Amino acid sequence: MSTTEERLRLVLVAPETDDADAAARMIGEALRGGDVASVILPQYGMDDGRFQKLAEKVVPVVQQAGAAALVAGDSRVAGRARADGLHIAGGVSDLAEAIGKHAPKLIVGGGNAQDRHRALEIGELQPDYIFFGKLDGDIKPGAHPKNLALAEWWASMVEIPCIVMGGADPASVLAVAETGAEFAALRLAVFADPARAAAVVQEVNALLDQKAPRFEL
Repeated sequence: MSTTEERLRLVLVAPETDDADAAARMIGEALRGGDVASVILPQYGMDDGRFQKLAEKVVPVVQQAGAAALVAGDSRVAGRARADGLHIAGGVSDLAEAIGKHAPKLIVGGGNAQDRHRALEIGELQPDYIFFGKLDGDIKPGAHPKNLALAEWWASMVEIPCIVMGGADPASVLAVAETGAEFAALRLAVFADPARAAAVVQEVNALLDQKAPRFEL
């Protein structure tokens, strides 16, 4: 019986802008750089109408590139935009409600997993993934040490995949990969200079191909 070797994959967190056309253009450009598992669309400070327009522009771009489009928080926006899933950044009760209403039709994951106890509570809900960190938590070059420690603990004992928020340095994905996590999320590392977004995605994938540990599926 043959086994398939896999490594950590990249998740993109959309940059903060309420310009739907600009968002679609930036994300489309980034996705041309290579393999991306999914793109998470946060609402940031947008009102529901603007967020709806942005999601309707961005979701098809993400899907055409072969990635999953996940809308953060608003199930109505996700439904109208025909997104692939919901990212829930709130607590356990919010995630439980979303799973009850929308799984398995939609991918539902996230949670505000700040410690082991909270992570285990989230795990009991059987989400599609758990997220360590905050969507805008990439304020330093590296991933937060607490999130790396939680991911290493989680990956060693729980089968539910985890996504770890990386840092502002694209190379921060390597520290995430070494925890055994399945996914690393990047935002500023890719979109701080939109003109280089595709090149950064390409460079990150090459780095992971070369140096990331493999796990068997």
